[in-house]
Amino acid sequence: MPQFAVDGAELTYDDEGPRDAEDVPLVFLHGWTANRHRWDHQLAHFSAGRRVIRLDLRGHGASSGSGAPGIDALARDVVALLDHLGVDRFVPVGHSMGGMIAQTLALAHPDRVERLVLVNSISRMTYSRGRGLLMAASTRVPFRLFVAANIRRAFAPGHPREEVRKYIRDSSATPREVVMTLYSAMRAFDVLDRVGEIRVPTLLVHGLHDIQLPVRQMLRMATRYPDAVIRIVDAGHELPVEKPAELTAALDRFLTDPAPEATA
Repeated sequence: MPQFAVDGAELTYDDEGPRDAEDVPLVFLHGWTANRHRWDHQLAHFSAGRRVIRLDLRGHGASSGSGAPGIDALARDVVALLDHLGVDRFVPVGHSMGGMIAQTLALAHPDRVERLVLVNSISRMTYSRGRGLLMAASTRVPFRLFVAANIRRAFAPGHPREEVRKYIRDSSATPREVVMTLYSAMRAFDVLDRVGEIRVPTLLVHGLHDIQLPVRQMLRMATRYPDAVIRIVDAGHELPVEKPAELTAALDRFLTDPAPEATA
């Protein structure tokens, strides 16, 4: 597994597929407490014909990381890795928190992002007063219980229990400081009033049964995007592992569609 040192972290990544492919590379960004293996299905499919890069974000999976990161810091790590690999233009594909990173990249580097894909992600979290109080209270329970509760509710009902337990174990291995800092960072993330600046073809794929980031919040975001395509899948919040083939098919259709004229 190659690694890249940046700002006190060692990022573990995969860089597969032909370097001379005509299409720009895909860059897969996982979500909170997850790792790059959320994208196994997509890596196997797309790396046959184009360059595919995925990484464990700082403090996640096999990547180390000092300090407590935020969304902007994770986006800077991604840019540093891509610069190291000699990648200029790319298509970020982000799940949940990874979608927040992808939007940050699209806003900060519009000349480098060719298309944008957001999977079970939003531009601003919105809660009722009761839900907000419940989420604040949840941070006071034992750490492993906090992580387990959040991962368990991310899957749609009926998902195999042993697989859910595996993801809970993986997520619980993420350092507490990283988990809690990014939990707060996601709650504070807000680019809803800026997404109209993202003038590239955008795919929004969302699980119908997502209770972490409900569909209605994604739809509110979609109305702000100048050029968005929406796909709703019969899944929960963990769409990349609940319905990997359906997600890959949606990506395939989107990536092979001719790009429309840029919005003036």
